[in-house]
Amino acid sequence: MDRALHELMDRAGDVLQAQDRLRALLRATQAVVQPLDLPVVLERIVQAAVELVDARYGALGVIAEQGGLEAFIHVGMPPEQVAAIGHLPEGRGVLGALIDDPRPIRLRHITDDPRSVGFPAGHPPMDAFLGVPVRVRDEVYGNLYLTEPRAGEFTPADEELVSTLAATAGFAIANARLYDETLLRQQWTASSAQIASALLDTASSAAIPLLADELAARSPADRICILVPGSEPLTMRVAEARGFAADQVADVVVSAMDTSASLALETGQSRAIPGAREPASADALAIMVGRDAGPMMTVPLKHANTVWAVIVVAREPGRPPFGPAELDIADDLASRVGLAIELAEAREQRQRAELSEDRARIARDLHDHVIQQLFGVGLELQALAGESSTDASARLQGAISTIDDAIAQIRTIIFAMRPRGREDSLRHRILDLVAESSSGLARPVPVSFAGPVDLVLGGPIAADITAVLRELLTNSVRHSGADQIRVSVSVDATWVRVVVEDDGVGIPEQGRRSGLDNLRSRAERRGGVLRIDSEPGATEIEWRVPAPGAQHDADADTTGGPP
Repeated sequence: MDRALHELMDRAGDVLQAQDRLRALLRATQAVVQPLDLPVVLERIVQAAVELVDARYGALGVIAEQGGLEAFIHVGMPPEQVAAIGHLPEGRGVLGALIDDPRPIRLRHITDDPRSVGFPAGHPPMDAFLGVPVRVRDEVYGNLYLTEPRAGEFTPADEELVSTLAATAGFAIANARLYDETLLRQQWTASSAQIASALLDTASSAAIPLLADELAARSPADRICILVPGSEPLTMRVAEARGFAADQVADVVVSAMDTSASLALETGQSRAIPGAREPASADALAIMVGRDAGPMMTVPLKHANTVWAVIVVAREPGRPPFGPAELDIADDLASRVGLAIELAEAREQRQRAELSEDRARIARDLHDHVIQQLFGVGLELQALAGESSTDASARLQGAISTIDDAIAQIRTIIFAMRPRGREDSLRHRILDLVAESSSGLARPVPVSFAGPVDLVLGGPIAADITAVLRELLTNSVRHSGADQIRVSVSVDATWVRVVVEDDGVGIPEQGRRSGLDNLRSRAERRGGVLRIDSEPGATEIEWRVPAPGAQHDADADTTGGPP
């Protein structure tokens, strides 16, 4: 009876102990499944496992896609001891054995295992060891590591309890990941809509800077770069950069061999690049801290099925790499951005077409009505001039000259309003040059043309004419203090003339004339002359060279009149 009573008491103790363990497992399970924030879930798992088997130290190593450990959540060691150890484990030795073969490992003495590689300096001594894989569905998410149990060693019952907790932890991690992914998708759905809306209201030429600003403001990434193909083959240029050390990479030209962004440009597919501990293997656009490179994500931007730019999103070393959900979100954002830019370009093309139609209509009205009316008035004035007195005739001839000048100005305006071809003509280049040089003046500079300028003048002589005009306009705008400047370009069978007039202070006798001397030399090389007629309030400079194909002596006509 005594023996039976003792056996019954022992069994009762075992039952009570088993009940206590089950209660502890239930409490641990409840603690694990309650939170939804993934970092909190991971820390709760480690803490629950330590309490479940009464261990001193515990950790959860999250396995990286490329092998090794991506993150290491630990409990039991004070912060100063963690700082003394330095970097966290990388998944070698017994820890790596569990990664390579995800089956539970229980050791009485960790140093007895031949796969043990010892501990770094400053690491506390550890003896007994228990490692259990944590699975999320069919994926091994990480491993639970427990050491230094209060009982001295881990038992099979401890292994079974921790394995059961790991199974529950897998479901908790899956739910937390889905929750985080849902929140991330909600956030980026709203952000994508706002970014696309902003791009729709922006000129396509300003799309890249705006996109970089919006991504930097709305993304938790540490650096945003937008790359475009470089001017040289097999190169890419950082068009915009925001965030960590952005000024160091902005406008940098990167070899296609040094960055995975070139693969995104070539294949049109997004890619996630994990961090690296070797600078030689790191991407050129990864964030480097010491010898460590942070994770990256490359996202192509497409236009009409052609990749025209690549977004590079980078994180600092130590932060988690980009997952599949983030790649999906980035692809969706890129498609929205591409569509927004296409719509913005289509809107601009429509506006340009409408503007071109309006200009063509105005040009037709000016040509068909205004010029004809002015021409008719000029003919009537010429008839009256022949019948009037000498004084009235002179005044009528002055009015006729004014009308002729107005007709020439209107014809120049009509020409400038016509749609341009693929290659700008000399007239268009002259008009653009005059508009650019005189942008700071209160009054626009009138330009007049005479003769077949575009038909006769091309190639080297056209380059000479634009260079001459640039120099003369610069002098008039910057140094003369003129209120009015006039430009005329003419060509006939014998001469090409470029004349610039202004009402400024004139050209001083002792002033620098290196620019004018260059223009004189340019004219003399072509057999022409540079004529300068300058006094305060009236300056006229004529650059005159023989017309292409003309044969005569430039010195035969130095007054500026017809030869």
